[in-house]
Amino acid sequence: MPDKQQLPFALTNCHLIDPASGLDEMGAILIEDGKIKAIGADVAGNLPSDILRVDGGGKVAAPGLVDMHVTTGEPGAEHRETLKSISRAAASGGVTSIATMPDTDPVIDDIALVDFIKRRARDTAKVHVHPYAAMTRGLAGKEMTEIGLMLEAGAVALTNGRKAITNAQIMRRVMMYARDFGALVIHHPEDPDLVGNGVMNLGETSTRLGLPGIPAEAETIMVARDIRLAQLTGTRYHAAQVSCAESLDIIRRAKEKGLDVTCGVSINHLTLNENDIGLYRTFYKMSPPLRSEEERQAVIEGVADGTIDVVVSAHDPQDVDTKRHPFAECADGAVGLETFLAAGLRLVHSQQLTLSQLIQSMSATPAKLLGLDAGSLKPGQPADVILFDPDYPWLVDRDELRSRSKNTAFHQARFSGKVLQTYVAGQQVHHYSQ
Repeated sequence: MPDKQQLPFALTNCHLIDPASGLDEMGAILIEDGKIKAIGADVAGNLPSDILRVDGGGKVAAPGLVDMHVTTGEPGAEHRETLKSISRAAASGGVTSIATMPDTDPVIDDIALVDFIKRRARDTAKVHVHPYAAMTRGLAGKEMTEIGLMLEAGAVALTNGRKAITNAQIMRRVMMYARDFGALVIHHPEDPDLVGNGVMNLGETSTRLGLPGIPAEAETIMVARDIRLAQLTGTRYHAAQVSCAESLDIIRRAKEKGLDVTCGVSINHLTLNENDIGLYRTFYKMSPPLRSEEERQAVIEGVADGTIDVVVSAHDPQDVDTKRHPFAECADGAVGLETFLAAGLRLVHSQQLTLSQLIQSMSATPAKLLGLDAGSLKPGQPADVILFDPDYPWLVDRDELRSRSKNTAFHQARFSGKVLQTYVAGQQVHHYSQ
């Protein structure tokens, strides 16, 4: 983490967007001692004459993004990604806080490993890094971890990573312990037995490609079960990634009942569909799988109407050893931190989401769910701020990505929207020279 900025300065001539406070106006941000001192249309006119002014050029200034679903290679697979490299990728994508999955080697299922992530991040990372704790030892879904101790050590939530817990009794026990500690349970709702040997969405496209399909029921049945257990135990529950309309129907009904249930969707499922797989393009193999265009439109509507609470990058670095295989044999996952905001802006440009809705789902809401002091530009908050041009055109080149792994699903994609500057605790950690 960078040291706090000592000298006060102001970002002026900015289009201020802060969904947490409803702010949407031209103005300036005064930053002092790593925190936001003042913000608004009248700030620039009241600044001392000797203060450093950084001209925002009329571009958008917003809270730094908070990504709830980031996989790193450290410890155990540093050749794919380290906390240092992942933080550089995050900063360039406007992400100032990341929550890291426990899918490492060893798994983050012990207080010493939670402490390791926090110390390594403190020493090497440019952005805030918040570790998740595994719900079961080795993510095997059989034996509960020391939940309370890991939360006390600094874990911000509980999850079993990309492996669902199929044993309902184990899941119930985890939820009961989590409730007692006020912890959020984040689960990957995908029944591995229904997934079987499936590798993409079950449907006409999978049949045409000759690939075994994964039915939507693999997700919806697990979502329904988890919500029943959440109702039984009174636990805060979050479905990590949903991808189909029926899951949203289940979650809507749970919210109408007043259950403390939330859900997320990956930027991939908002902007891509099963047809993008084309001729077996392995960078599009994901879990859950990319769905049909109808399902993609349904999840976009879910973000717009508030059923889906957060949007995540689902950043999952894989290298040639795991991706350069036949489609059915390669690993799931794609990197996404550096294209996170730009891909989301596609939905703003197509007028399917407002800019405020997008920023809300990528900053304020995930920060609130995880209990982080982030996601807002209110005075007194840490000065985690991004400045971006929502109309800046650019072409994605995987060789220029800051992530150690290059398995992006957006290679050669044309985007409109670029992060120009990223500040963490008032210190600039990324600057893009146009």
